[in-house]
Amino acid sequence: MNATVYTRKDFQTDQEVRWCPGCGDYAILAAVQSVFPELGIPKEKFVVVSGIGCSSRFPYYMNTYGFHSIHGRAPAVATGIKLANPELEVWVATGDGDGLSIGGNHTIHMLRRNVGLKVLLFNNRIYGLTKGQYSPTSEVGKKAKSTPYGSVDRPFHPLSVALGAEAGFVARGVDVMQPHLKGVLKRAAAHRGSAFLEILQNCNIFNDGAWETIVEKEVRDDRLLALEHGKPLVFGKNRDKGIRLNGLALEVVTLGGGVTEADLLVHDEKNPNPAYAFLLSRMETEPGFPTPIGVLRAVDDAPRYEDLVANQIAQVQAKKGAGDLAGLLHEGDVWEVK
Repeated sequence: MNATVYTRKDFQTDQEVRWCPGCGDYAILAAVQSVFPELGIPKEKFVVVSGIGCSSRFPYYMNTYGFHSIHGRAPAVATGIKLANPELEVWVATGDGDGLSIGGNHTIHMLRRNVGLKVLLFNNRIYGLTKGQYSPTSEVGKKAKSTPYGSVDRPFHPLSVALGAEAGFVARGVDVMQPHLKGVLKRAAAHRGSAFLEILQNCNIFNDGAWETIVEKEVRDDRLLALEHGKPLVFGKNRDKGIRLNGLALEVVTLGGGVTEADLLVHDEKNPNPAYAFLLSRMETEPGFPTPIGVLRAVDDAPRYEDLVANQIAQVQAKKGAGDLAGLLHEGDVWEVK
Protein backbone atom coordinates (compact mmCIF):
# COMPACT_ATOMS: atom_id res chain seq x y z
CA MET A 1 0.00 0.00 0.00
CA ASN A 2 1.35 3.41 -0.96
CA ALA A 3 1.35 5.72 2.09
CA THR A 4 2.40 8.82 0.15
CA VAL A 5 -0.39 11.18 -0.84
CA TYR A 6 0.35 12.71 -4.22
CA THR A 7 -1.06 15.75 -5.96
CA ARG A 8 -1.02 16.79 -9.60
CA LYS A 9 2.03 18.93 -8.86
CA ASP A 10 4.01 15.81 -7.97
CA PHE A 11 3.65 14.61 -11.56
CA GLN A 12 4.61 17.91 -13.17
CA THR A 13 8.20 18.57 -14.31
CA ASP A 14 10.33 21.68 -14.59
CA GLN A 15 10.41 21.35 -18.37
CA GLU A 16 8.80 24.02 -20.53
CA VAL A 17 5.74 22.51 -22.19
CA ARG A 18 6.39 23.11 -25.86
CA TRP A 19 3.14 22.53 -27.65
CA CYS A 20 1.42 25.19 -29.71
CA PRO A 21 -0.85 27.44 -27.63
CA GLY A 22 -4.35 25.99 -27.70
CA CYS A 23 -3.24 22.44 -28.57
CA GLY A 24 -5.46 19.68 -27.22
CA ASP A 25 -2.37 17.94 -25.82
CA TYR A 26 -2.40 20.37 -22.88
CA ALA A 27 -5.82 19.10 -21.82
CA ILE A 28 -4.72 15.46 -22.08
CA LEU A 29 -1.58 16.18 -20.05
CA ALA A 30 -3.64 17.91 -17.37
CA ALA A 31 -6.03 14.96 -17.18
CA VAL A 32 -3.24 12.38 -16.85
CA GLN A 33 -1.37 14.45 -14.25
CA SER A 34 -4.62 14.72 -12.27
CA VAL A 35 -5.47 11.01 -12.49
CA PHE A 36 -2.08 9.50 -11.63
CA PRO A 37 -2.10 10.80 -8.02
CA GLU A 38 -5.48 9.15 -7.47
CA LEU A 39 -4.38 5.65 -8.49
CA GLY A 40 -2.62 4.82 -5.21
CA ILE A 41 0.55 3.76 -7.01
CA PRO A 42 4.06 4.91 -5.96
CA LYS A 43 5.37 7.49 -8.40
CA GLU A 44 8.51 5.49 -9.06
CA LYS A 45 6.38 2.64 -10.45
CA PHE A 46 5.22 4.71 -13.45
CA VAL A 47 6.95 4.70 -16.83
CA VAL A 48 5.75 6.77 -19.81
CA VAL A 49 7.01 5.68 -23.23
CA SER A 50 6.56 7.53 -26.50
CA GLY A 51 7.61 7.41 -30.15
CA ILE A 52 7.85 10.46 -32.40
CA GLY A 53 5.32 13.24 -32.86
CA CYS A 54 3.76 16.06 -30.87
CA SER A 55 2.20 13.54 -28.48
CA SER A 56 5.58 11.93 -27.96
CA ARG A 57 6.88 14.87 -25.92
CA PHE A 58 4.69 13.51 -23.14
CA PRO A 59 7.45 11.79 -21.10
CA TYR A 60 9.30 15.11 -20.67
CA TYR A 61 6.28 16.63 -18.94
CA MET A 62 5.50 13.71 -16.61
CA ASN A 63 7.57 13.51 -13.43
CA THR A 64 7.93 9.74 -13.74
CA TYR A 65 10.38 7.44 -15.43
CA GLY A 66 10.15 7.89 -19.17
CA PHE A 67 11.54 6.88 -22.51
CA HIS A 68 11.30 8.94 -25.71
CA SER A 69 11.91 6.21 -28.27
CA ILE A 70 11.85 6.23 -32.09
CA HIS A 71 9.08 6.59 -34.64
CA GLY A 72 6.37 3.97 -34.21
CA ARG A 73 8.36 1.78 -31.82
CA ALA A 74 6.90 2.87 -28.49
CA PRO A 75 4.79 -0.34 -28.10
CA ALA A 76 7.87 -2.50 -28.73
CA VAL A 77 10.03 -0.55 -26.26
CA ALA A 78 7.21 -0.52 -23.69
CA THR A 79 6.75 -4.28 -24.12
CA GLY A 80 10.42 -4.82 -23.31
CA ILE A 81 10.13 -2.67 -20.20
CA LYS A 82 7.04 -4.56 -19.02
CA LEU A 83 8.70 -7.93 -19.62
CA ALA A 84 11.81 -6.88 -17.72
CA ASN A 85 9.81 -5.54 -14.77
CA PRO A 86 6.13 -6.55 -14.79
CA GLU A 87 5.49 -4.57 -11.61
CA LEU A 88 5.92 -1.26 -13.42
CA GLU A 89 2.89 0.69 -14.64
CA VAL A 90 3.84 1.33 -18.25
CA TRP A 91 1.91 3.90 -20.29
CA VAL A 92 2.36 4.64 -23.99
CA ALA A 93 1.71 8.09 -25.48
CA THR A 94 1.35 7.96 -29.25
CA GLY A 95 -0.50 9.61 -32.11
CA ASP A 96 -2.57 8.58 -35.10
CA GLY A 97 0.51 8.78 -37.31
CA ASP A 98 3.08 7.32 -34.92
CA GLY A 99 0.82 4.53 -33.65
CA LEU A 100 -1.14 3.56 -36.77
CA SER A 101 1.23 4.22 -39.68
CA ILE A 102 4.89 3.37 -39.14
CA GLY A 103 3.98 1.87 -35.76
CA GLY A 104 0.84 0.04 -36.86
CA ASN A 105 2.33 -3.45 -36.70
CA HIS A 106 3.82 -2.84 -33.27
CA THR A 107 0.47 -1.59 -31.99
CA ILE A 108 -1.63 -4.51 -33.21
CA HIS A 109 0.84 -7.17 -32.08
CA MET A 110 1.17 -5.60 -28.64
CA LEU A 111 -2.63 -5.70 -28.33
CA ARG A 112 -3.00 -9.28 -29.56
CA ARG A 113 -0.35 -10.40 -27.08
CA ASN A 114 -2.26 -8.65 -24.27
CA VAL A 115 0.77 -6.93 -22.83
CA GLY A 116 -0.23 -5.03 -19.70
CA LEU A 117 0.31 -1.57 -21.18
CA LYS A 118 -1.98 1.47 -21.24
CA VAL A 119 -1.97 3.06 -24.70
CA LEU A 120 -3.12 6.66 -25.15
CA LEU A 121 -3.55 7.33 -28.85
CA PHE A 122 -3.99 11.05 -29.54
CA ASN A 123 -6.06 11.35 -32.72
CA ASN A 124 -6.04 14.73 -34.44
CA ARG A 125 -6.34 13.29 -37.97
CA ILE A 126 -3.13 14.99 -39.13
CA TYR A 127 0.66 14.91 -38.84
CA GLY A 128 1.29 17.93 -36.63
CA LEU A 129 5.00 17.73 -35.81
CA THR A 130 6.00 17.53 -39.49
CA LYS A 131 3.68 20.41 -40.35
CA GLY A 132 0.42 19.12 -41.71
CA GLN A 133 0.54 16.00 -43.85
CA TYR A 134 -2.52 13.74 -43.92
CA SER A 135 -2.47 10.80 -41.51
CA PRO A 136 -3.96 7.27 -41.43
CA THR A 137 -7.10 8.68 -39.77
CA SER A 138 -7.61 11.66 -42.08
CA GLU A 139 -10.97 11.65 -43.83
CA VAL A 140 -11.33 10.94 -47.55
CA GLY A 141 -10.83 14.15 -49.50
CA LYS A 142 -8.58 15.71 -46.86
CA LYS A 143 -6.55 18.51 -48.42
CA ALA A 144 -3.18 18.71 -46.74
CA LYS A 145 0.41 19.47 -47.70
CA SER A 146 0.94 15.92 -48.94
CA THR A 147 -2.52 15.68 -50.56
CA PRO A 148 -3.20 19.09 -52.19
CA TYR A 149 -6.05 17.67 -54.25
CA GLY A 150 -7.55 15.65 -51.43
CA SER A 151 -6.71 12.27 -49.91
CA VAL A 152 -8.07 9.20 -51.69
CA ASP A 153 -7.17 6.88 -48.80
CA ARG A 154 -9.88 5.28 -46.69
CA PRO A 155 -9.06 6.14 -43.07
CA PHE A 156 -8.29 3.77 -40.26
CA HIS A 157 -10.76 3.72 -37.39
CA PRO A 158 -8.52 3.22 -34.32
CA LEU A 159 -11.10 1.46 -32.13
CA SER A 160 -11.96 -0.98 -34.92
CA VAL A 161 -8.26 -1.73 -35.36
CA ALA A 162 -7.84 -2.36 -31.62
CA LEU A 163 -10.89 -4.63 -31.50
CA GLY A 164 -9.67 -6.51 -34.56
CA ALA A 165 -6.45 -7.19 -32.65
CA GLU A 166 -8.66 -8.55 -29.81
CA ALA A 167 -7.76 -5.91 -27.25
CA GLY A 168 -9.54 -6.53 -23.96
CA PHE A 169 -10.05 -2.87 -23.09
CA VAL A 170 -11.05 -0.39 -25.79
CA ALA A 171 -12.33 3.11 -25.08
CA ARG A 172 -12.58 6.65 -26.41
CA GLY A 173 -12.34 10.06 -24.77
CA VAL A 174 -12.26 13.70 -25.85
CA ASP A 175 -9.54 16.18 -24.92
CA VAL A 176 -11.90 19.01 -23.88
CA MET A 177 -14.35 16.80 -21.95
CA GLN A 178 -12.18 16.59 -18.83
CA PRO A 179 -14.45 14.86 -16.27
CA HIS A 180 -15.35 12.15 -18.78
CA LEU A 181 -11.74 11.74 -19.95
CA LYS A 182 -10.47 11.37 -16.39
CA GLY A 183 -13.06 8.70 -15.71
CA VAL A 184 -12.00 6.70 -18.75
CA LEU A 185 -8.31 7.09 -17.83
CA LYS A 186 -9.06 5.57 -14.42
CA ARG A 187 -10.86 2.67 -16.05
CA ALA A 188 -7.88 2.06 -18.35
CA ALA A 189 -5.50 2.18 -15.39
CA ALA A 190 -7.51 -0.49 -13.56
CA HIS A 191 -7.43 -2.93 -16.48
CA ARG A 192 -4.72 -5.58 -16.12
CA GLY A 193 -4.10 -6.40 -19.76
CA SER A 194 -3.69 -4.17 -22.81
CA ALA A 195 -5.80 -1.02 -22.55
CA PHE A 196 -6.32 1.08 -25.67
CA LEU A 197 -7.73 4.59 -25.31
CA GLU A 198 -8.29 6.79 -28.34
CA ILE A 199 -8.47 10.48 -27.42
CA LEU A 200 -10.04 12.84 -29.94
CA GLN A 201 -7.66 15.79 -29.89
CA ASN A 202 -7.55 19.08 -31.75
CA CYS A 203 -4.54 20.43 -33.64
CA ASN A 204 -5.46 24.09 -33.87
CA ILE A 205 -2.55 24.90 -36.21
CA PHE A 206 -2.71 22.24 -38.93
CA ASN A 207 -6.18 20.71 -38.53
CA ASP A 208 -8.23 23.08 -36.43
CA GLY A 209 -11.77 21.92 -35.79
CA ALA A 210 -11.04 18.29 -36.64
CA TRP A 211 -13.81 17.16 -34.29
CA GLU A 212 -15.91 20.30 -33.89
CA THR A 213 -18.92 18.80 -35.67
CA ILE A 214 -19.32 16.29 -32.84
CA VAL A 215 -17.67 17.73 -29.70
CA GLU A 216 -18.70 21.40 -29.64
CA LYS A 217 -21.04 22.08 -26.72
CA GLU A 218 -23.86 23.16 -29.02
CA VAL A 219 -23.95 19.83 -30.89
CA ARG A 220 -22.35 17.16 -28.68
CA ASP A 221 -25.62 15.95 -27.12
CA ASP A 222 -26.90 15.00 -30.56
CA ARG A 223 -23.59 13.82 -32.01
CA LEU A 224 -22.03 11.88 -29.13
CA LEU A 225 -23.26 8.74 -27.39
CA ALA A 226 -21.89 8.36 -23.86
CA LEU A 227 -21.68 4.63 -23.13
CA GLU A 228 -22.64 3.33 -19.69
CA HIS A 229 -22.51 -0.35 -18.85
CA GLY A 230 -25.94 -1.85 -18.25
CA LYS A 231 -27.83 1.16 -19.60
CA PRO A 232 -29.71 1.54 -22.91
CA LEU A 233 -28.03 3.39 -25.75
CA VAL A 234 -29.86 6.72 -25.50
CA PHE A 235 -28.64 10.07 -26.78
CA GLY A 236 -29.89 13.42 -28.03
CA LYS A 237 -30.36 16.82 -26.44
CA ASN A 238 -33.81 15.72 -25.31
CA ARG A 239 -32.73 12.11 -24.65
CA ASP A 240 -35.23 11.08 -27.31
CA LYS A 241 -33.01 9.05 -29.63
CA GLY A 242 -31.59 5.58 -29.27
CA ILE A 243 -29.76 2.70 -30.93
CA ARG A 244 -31.60 -0.49 -31.78
CA LEU A 245 -30.37 -3.74 -33.28
CA ASN A 246 -32.02 -4.61 -36.59
CA GLY A 247 -30.79 -7.99 -37.73
CA LEU A 248 -27.00 -7.71 -37.85
CA ALA A 249 -27.00 -3.92 -38.12
CA LEU A 250 -27.57 -0.99 -35.78
CA GLU A 251 -30.19 1.65 -36.45
CA VAL A 252 -31.07 5.03 -34.96
CA VAL A 253 -34.63 5.31 -33.68
CA THR A 254 -36.70 8.07 -32.10
CA LEU A 255 -38.34 7.26 -28.80
CA GLY A 256 -42.10 7.55 -28.78
CA GLY A 257 -44.78 6.35 -31.15
CA GLY A 258 -44.48 2.84 -29.82
CA VAL A 259 -40.67 2.81 -29.46
CA THR A 260 -39.47 2.70 -25.86
CA GLU A 261 -36.14 2.25 -24.10
CA ALA A 262 -37.02 -1.43 -23.75
CA ASP A 263 -36.52 -1.73 -27.54
CA LEU A 264 -32.99 -0.34 -27.40
CA LEU A 265 -29.67 -2.07 -27.06
CA VAL A 266 -28.36 -2.19 -23.51
CA HIS A 267 -24.65 -1.48 -23.40
CA ASP A 268 -22.63 -4.53 -22.38
CA GLU A 269 -18.93 -3.73 -22.18
CA LYS A 270 -18.34 -7.21 -20.70
CA ASN A 271 -19.63 -9.06 -23.77
CA PRO A 272 -16.96 -11.69 -24.52
CA ASN A 273 -17.77 -11.50 -28.24
CA PRO A 274 -15.99 -8.43 -29.70
CA ALA A 275 -18.55 -8.25 -32.53
CA TYR A 276 -20.86 -6.08 -30.42
CA ALA A 277 -18.12 -3.57 -29.58
CA PHE A 278 -17.03 -3.61 -33.21
CA LEU A 279 -20.52 -2.53 -34.28
CA LEU A 280 -20.26 0.39 -31.89
CA SER A 281 -16.82 1.33 -33.24
CA ARG A 282 -18.28 1.65 -36.74
CA MET A 283 -21.21 3.89 -35.88
CA GLU A 284 -19.50 7.15 -36.76
CA THR A 285 -18.93 5.86 -40.29
CA GLU A 286 -22.68 6.02 -41.00
CA PRO A 287 -24.62 9.27 -41.61
CA GLY A 288 -26.98 10.13 -38.79
CA PHE A 289 -25.25 7.95 -36.20
CA PRO A 290 -23.61 9.37 -33.08
CA THR A 291 -19.97 8.79 -32.19
CA PRO A 292 -19.64 6.59 -29.08
CA ILE A 293 -17.39 7.72 -26.24
CA GLY A 294 -16.51 5.84 -23.09
CA VAL A 295 -15.66 2.17 -22.68
CA LEU A 296 -16.69 -0.02 -25.61
CA ARG A 297 -15.13 -3.22 -24.29
CA ALA A 298 -13.69 -4.25 -20.92
CA VAL A 299 -13.03 -7.97 -20.63
CA ASP A 300 -10.20 -9.61 -18.75
CA ASP A 301 -10.38 -13.18 -20.01
CA ALA A 302 -6.90 -13.57 -21.50
CA PRO A 303 -3.58 -14.04 -19.69
CA ARG A 304 -1.09 -11.19 -19.87
CA TYR A 305 1.90 -11.68 -22.09
CA GLU A 306 4.39 -10.79 -19.38
CA ASP A 307 2.88 -13.41 -17.06
CA LEU A 308 3.08 -16.11 -19.73
CA VAL A 309 6.72 -15.29 -20.47
CA ALA A 310 7.64 -15.24 -16.76
CA ASN A 311 5.93 -18.59 -16.21
CA GLN A 312 7.69 -20.12 -19.19
CA ILE A 313 11.09 -18.93 -17.96
CA ALA A 314 10.38 -20.31 -14.48
CA GLN A 315 9.39 -23.70 -15.92
CA VAL A 316 12.53 -23.93 -18.04
CA GLN A 317 14.74 -22.87 -15.13
CA ALA A 318 13.11 -25.49 -12.93
CA LYS A 319 14.12 -28.15 -15.45
CA LYS A 320 17.49 -26.88 -16.62
CA GLY A 321 18.62 -24.49 -13.91
CA ALA A 322 19.60 -20.86 -14.25
CA GLY A 323 21.16 -19.82 -17.52
CA ASP A 324 24.90 -19.29 -18.00
CA LEU A 325 25.52 -16.44 -20.44
CA ALA A 326 29.29 -17.04 -20.62
CA GLY A 327 28.70 -20.73 -21.27
CA LEU A 328 26.16 -19.92 -23.98
CA LEU A 329 28.57 -17.59 -25.75
CA HIS A 330 31.34 -20.20 -25.72
CA GLU A 331 29.42 -23.29 -26.72
CA GLY A 332 29.46 -24.73 -30.23
CA ASP A 333 31.79 -23.29 -32.87
CA VAL A 334 33.75 -20.35 -31.53
CA TRP A 335 36.68 -18.34 -32.83
CA GLU A 336 39.35 -16.57 -30.89
CA VAL A 337 40.34 -13.26 -32.46
CA LYS A 338 43.93 -12.19 -31.82
